[in-house]
Amino acid sequence: MYDNILVPVVFDHGERAADSLRVAKELLNEGGKITLMTVMEEIPAYATTYLPEGLALRHHKDAENSLNEIANDVDVPVEAVVIHGHAYSSILEYSKTHDTDCIVIASHKPGFEDYFLGSTAARVVRHAKCGVHILR
Repeated sequence: MYDNILVPVVFDHGERAADSLRVAKELLNEGGKITLMTVMEEIPAYATTYLPEGLALRHHKDAENSLNEIANDVDVPVEAVVIHGHAYSSILEYSKTHDTDCIVIASHKPGFEDYFLGSTAARVVRHAKCGVHILR
């Protein structure tokens, strides 16, 4: 169905990343590409002076390693990408600049705060220029 699928994940959602990746695999055309991505929030400049040297780089590498572990569970090629920024805007920008034709994203059960701010998945659905599959 799709040739270029983006699977954004949040590590504190447990098995949701693996579930999203399995769904993406089912939606992928033969010879297609899956990108497994996580977005790390930017650390404010004033706070970086208080952090141990190299901490941000270690967290980036840990995130890459975690994505690669998740990607090992499927038998199709998966590219692991770690980017920095705000979650929903980074997902949308990445999908636009990399010609993504589908985003597979897990969503949590909406809470009270989501009615005012909106969840990342809800914002992606509203603004994506490609197909979006939501897992609940």
